[in-house]
Amino acid sequence: MKRIRVLALLLAMLLILATGCTQQTAQQGTNQEPPQNNTQQPPPQNDTQQPPPQSGGDTDTPGGWVAKFPVSKPVVINIIDVAGNAQLSQGAIDAFKEQHKEIVQDITLEKATAPELAAKIQAQQQAKNMDTTLIITGFDGLAACIDQDVLEQLMPAYKAEFQYIIDNYLPGAKDAYDLYDGYGIPTVFCPGGPMLTYNPDAVTTPIKTPQDLMDWAKANPNKFLYARPANSGPGRGFMMGLPYLLGDEDPKNPEKWDKTWAYLKELDQYIEYYPTGTGVTFKELGEGTRDMLASHLGWDMNQRILETIPDYYQGCFFDNQTFINDAHFAAIPKGLSDDVKNASLNLIDWLMQPDMQAITFDAGYFYPGPAIKGVTIDMAPAESRAQVSAAMRPEYEEAINKFANTSQLPPAELVKAYEMWDQMIGAGKFEVQ
Repeated sequence: MKRIRVLALLLAMLLILATGCTQQTAQQGTNQEPPQNNTQQPPPQNDTQQPPPQSGGDTDTPGGWVAKFPVSKPVVINIIDVAGNAQLSQGAIDAFKEQHKEIVQDITLEKATAPELAAKIQAQQQAKNMDTTLIITGFDGLAACIDQDVLEQLMPAYKAEFQYIIDNYLPGAKDAYDLYDGYGIPTVFCPGGPMLTYNPDAVTTPIKTPQDLMDWAKANPNKFLYARPANSGPGRGFMMGLPYLLGDEDPKNPEKWDKTWAYLKELDQYIEYYPTGTGVTFKELGEGTRDMLASHLGWDMNQRILETIPDYYQGCFFDNQTFINDAHFAAIPKGLSDDVKNASLNLIDWLMQPDMQAITFDAGYFYPGPAIKGVTIDMAPAESRAQVSAAMRPEYEEAINKFANTSQLPPAELVKAYEMWDQMIGAGKFEVQ
């Protein structure tokens, strides 16, 4: 019996020892660290799509251009073009729309005439319904808008953003800028006129002086044509170039143009009518209705490139003339919301970048086109390089380098010159559109 009790006790002790070992083993297994994975895992991905950056400040966009004016949401820019500038800048505008969707939903472009511009903007402002957000105009429309006080004065208000443009202007573009007290930013530039484009089969001796032109017009009535100056860069250049050629007392003051007004009155006898647009004059030259017209460098080249007139038609300049420089301006009407105004200001800045300026060589319409320094024809698109190179003539480059040049009239004087021409020269022979 005693042996049985001893054996039972031993078995109990063995059972206790076995149970303890089992619990310790289980506890050790529970406290072990998980096995290490020696393959480094990538950081977790953020599946939340980030919104596009707000435009402005230091937003850097394709091509290295930085938007300077903050826009809280994309907007629609509505451009009114009274200068025919779309032919030069449409490619740059399209690129802005395509590359900067964080700024613009859409860009629309309306074409109108310079004389109707100021009244159109004024009507929108009075109705508090600003359809137009950006204006592209020549000297004519800009002068009228300043006279009616419908524009924002961009400089010096935006000196921090735009002064680099002013500092980089070609001399002629800078002169154009200086005329308008910061209300317009010149975006393209052309030496301009006066210049004559003619059919060499009909004009066998090139015109050298205003008297040569008068004598030819008298001998060939209704065969010479120029457009109403208020509607035409070449018409304006012809009118403003005569005071220098004829020796008027003050070429910058139309009320001192005694010789010019007398000359134009006499010439008027031999002119059938005055178109309210330059394109009509070239169309009639190409059709043979006219044999000679007032032109300027860009129009002469462009209309041969477009085959409106034959390629063999010629251009000439007056002896010792003064070029009346031409330019197109970007301007902002008063009454815009901050987002719309800032988007339009960003577009102006975009148009002044060298690669966008190179697009303005176009098909020679405003030759050369770029308003800033350092933009050369080799930077232009291949098609433009080919067209301009074929249309440029050595005597044109010689004239650009040889003749003096000057800016157009200041705003008040330009408006006065238009009024005087309309009353004294063109009355009854043009139709206001």
